[in-house]
Amino acid sequence: MNFAIKSVAVCAMLASASIAFAQKGETVKIAMIEGLSGPFGNVGQNQLKNWQFVTERLNGAKNAAGVKFEVVGIDSKSSPQEALNALKSAIDQGIRYVAQGNGSAVALALADGIAKHNERNPGKEVIFLNYAAVDPALTNEKCSFAHFRLDADTSMKMQALTAFMKDQPKVKKVYLLNQNYSHGQQVAKYFKEGLARTRPDAQIVGEDLHPFGQVKDFAPYIAKIKASGADTLVTGNWGQDMTLLVKAITEAGLKIPIYAYYPGVSGTPTALAAAGDIEVYQIAYNHSNYTGELGAIMKEFKQKYNDDFYTFAIYNGVVLLSEAMNKAKSTDPMKVAAAMEGLSFKGFNGDSQMRKSDHQLQQGLFISKWQKVDAKNNYSVENTGYTFAPVKYIDGYIASTPTSCDMKRP
Repeated sequence: MNFAIKSVAVCAMLASASIAFAQKGETVKIAMIEGLSGPFGNVGQNQLKNWQFVTERLNGAKNAAGVKFEVVGIDSKSSPQEALNALKSAIDQGIRYVAQGNGSAVALALADGIAKHNERNPGKEVIFLNYAAVDPALTNEKCSFAHFRLDADTSMKMQALTAFMKDQPKVKKVYLLNQNYSHGQQVAKYFKEGLARTRPDAQIVGEDLHPFGQVKDFAPYIAKIKASGADTLVTGNWGQDMTLLVKAITEAGLKIPIYAYYPGVSGTPTALAAAGDIEVYQIAYNHSNYTGELGAIMKEFKQKYNDDFYTFAIYNGVVLLSEAMNKAKSTDPMKVAAAMEGLSFKGFNGDSQMRKSDHQLQQGLFISKWQKVDAKNNYSVENTGYTFAPVKYIDGYIASTPTSCDMKRP
């Protein structure tokens, strides 16, 4: 009798241990749904390599959950409809975690599609890791339980940027040039609000929203900027639209400071270096000259691919996901999502937290300046001899903005 009781107790303990560490050794697939071809394909291809490199580096015993991550790239061609087709393909393959970031229109479509799928398919839910789509709507009026944003949204970045510009006396006449979709429209909106608060003496002398990914020659826009008398350009452009903009600025000999969201994205640094002496400020969660773990990742990634690792949100995504799986003792998406809510962890900028109310990561931001490499800032972006050197760090609590999210939880 005693033997039987002891045997049952031992079995219960073993079962408990098995459940507690059930996720260790599992393979967790992540579908990266992104524009891997077309005008922004170079950015998507870079980020696919980023995801695969980081997960390989942090797999198994090197992450808190002890799982093996496997990243599968699916081409959305930067189209919301193609992204939804890719989502269906991922779900049909049994993939329960989705990552995307390039294009808020795509992110909004995916967030809505995933929310509807989860509601209709209990037990087969999918979680969305958004690493770069920054439309504030995603964590405000369109927030959803399955969506988690790893980047700072447009309002957070603009709050930090306009606070910095407040102390730049040269900024007096600003021209706004942005892509005509939700992100570009939000950049313009939040800049106007921020400038009115911090620099009421400065004025906006011109504004344009141009077709997304369709402009081949920005010369007409540069002519309008010159004619306006602007002494500053503010843009949220990225990818091909930013690279071609910089080339047109160079060809026109326009020498005014540029305040931008994405001048460090694939192709643009090379165009900036060709421009020579050009003053560019970047607002982002990172810069080019990290030391420690991220510095090692940047160095090793460049050695392997002769390319730059710049989407640091991917690193935070892998850490957050593994920490949550460890906390949940499961890889089940709904249990992991519940564990990610409010979770604090050590990100690449130190203490970070996934805010429970809206699933917006709270983190610090940097203003960095484009300059030639020197002894202190020696990472050569795209092998140009130039770098983005940090000039100001904005703490997470300062960069944070409120949310109107009224989240429906399962």
